[in-house]
Amino acid sequence: MVERYAREEMSKKWNKQSKFNAWLEVEKAVVRGWNKLKLISDKDCENICKNAKFSIEEIEKIEEITKHDLIAFTTSVANSLGEESRWFHYGITSSDTIDTAVALQMRDSLLLIIDDLNILLSELKNKAMIYKDTLMVGRSHGIHGEPITFGLVIAIWYDEIKRHLKALHSTLQIISIGKISGAMGNMAHSPIELEEFVCKELGLDVAPVSNQVIQRDRYARLITDIALLASSCEKIAVAIRHFQRTEVYECEEYFSQGQKGSSAMPHKRNPVLSENITGLCRILRSYSIPAMENVALWHERDISHSSVERFILPDAFITLDFMLNRLSNLIKNLVVYEKNMLKNLQLTGGLVFSQRILLELPKKGISREESYTIVQKNAMKVWEDLQNGKNAINENGESLYLQYLLQDNNLLDKLDEKSIRECFEYSYYLKNVDSIFKRVFGKDL
Repeated sequence: MVERYAREEMSKKWNKQSKFNAWLEVEKAVVRGWNKLKLISDKDCENICKNAKFSIEEIEKIEEITKHDLIAFTTSVANSLGEESRWFHYGITSSDTIDTAVALQMRDSLLLIIDDLNILLSELKNKAMIYKDTLMVGRSHGIHGEPITFGLVIAIWYDEIKRHLKALHSTLQIISIGKISGAMGNMAHSPIELEEFVCKELGLDVAPVSNQVIQRDRYARLITDIALLASSCEKIAVAIRHFQRTEVYECEEYFSQGQKGSSAMPHKRNPVLSENITGLCRILRSYSIPAMENVALWHERDISHSSVERFILPDAFITLDFMLNRLSNLIKNLVVYEKNMLKNLQLTGGLVFSQRILLELPKKGISREESYTIVQKNAMKVWEDLQNGKNAINENGESLYLQYLLQDNNLLDKLDEKSIRECFEYSYYLKNVDSIFKRVFGKDL
């Protein structure tokens, strides 16, 4: 229900009604600006601002003839007014209205996205705190490396999403720009004071210089930021998909009562939400190329960008809004299997502690090359035993690797048994977790 509500709220910002409402808001601000500059009388200004309205049905009928949506819009509005209609859309061009109105739509939509990100960050932080000290194996190349905690994994996600939030706050300023500079941007027919008044009225900054359009590097900045955010969200989704694999099974998506995973195999509990997020993120990234290609227009303006933006702007915002809500709910309801994390950590018979032994030997005057040889030789024995079905841990709770190290006289000549056993303590890998969390979460810890 939350996802559906979020999608509907964002969708409303990009439907026809909202588009024409934004156009009308800009046009009325222009009328008030001309009134302030003494061109339009108080009476005419009041009548326009009070009575101006449009009919979507009428606009569509007019556009069938004019083949120009802005003219169809201004004609429909003019039909709702009297003689004062002569001042409606006075001294400005279509892009003054449309680009400034789209800035309002992008700004308001991006504020919703920023709210979504704050919710996601809150969910990630909550989970990171819960599992701050939950041991699991770290992997590189998909192979077991050393002990980490699940909280650290989530803290990385949190820190990355927080960077995107900071970037989008910056981009919010970049896109919250209006222009009322006329057909070629030379302000020959509308003074600078009009543009400054209109933008201030609408809560926008003024483009320092423009031609017929607001420059599309601003839009490209927005869409590429969204694409980068999508990449990080997919990173989270892919990690969850991996954790839910049967042979890993360290966490999984919440599987509700009555939910079905497969039409053929009733036992299946598939990571469908994170797979869906992965697909949506691919779509969002795909919008970055046409957005960047829109930057290079012919001379002062062409409309090759227009058809692209009619797709990518509403689709990007609506899709991103839905995806972020889905991801937040996924994180909130994520089921974590701590026992399986520990089981997997012990799967390689203590090999995850190999670096600890490696780092202790040079302290005893042993060269790194010799140290590496000793450590790796015993590690390879463990791999062979595991492949042959030998238990990773014996009945005394000792790992295979520890057993081999304690039997290596060459190693025992350099490290005593107590020192070797200390290298197999998990607490060693937790000692700096609190400090890392303070760096990530700061005063919010």
